[in-house]
Amino acid sequence: MINVLRDFFLGSIKIHILYHASVEPIYGAFLMEELASHGYDISPGTLYPTLKQLHKDELLEKYEEKVEGKIRKYYVITDKGRQVLKEGKQQVKELAEEILGKDWRNLSK
Repeated sequence: MINVLRDFFLGSIKIHILYHASVEPIYGAFLMEELASHGYDISPGTLYPTLKQLHKDELLEKYEEKVEGKIRKYYVITDKGRQVLKEGKQQVKELAEEILGKDWRNLSK
C-alpha cells in the first residue's frame, strides 16, 4: 500500500480507538473485531504497539484485570485523549466536507 494511505489509515485507526475508549474501557481483542467490522485489516503487530504509543502519549490510561484466568489490559481515554479526539473529529468532518461536499452524509441515499 502507498505510504500516504497507510499513514491515513493508521491515523483513522487511532481516532477510532480514542472514540471507543471514550465510550467504554477497551481491550485488544475487542478492537480487532470492531476495526474489522469497519473494513480495517489490522494485525496484532500493528494494534498493540499503537495502543502502547497512545498510552505513552498519555491519551489512554491502562489497567489490568483477571478475566477467565488471564490478565487483560484495558484502556480508557484521558482528558488529553478527549481533547485530541475532539480535534480529530473536527478535522475528519472538515476533510469529509471538503472532499465529498457539504452534503456528504446524503451520498449513500
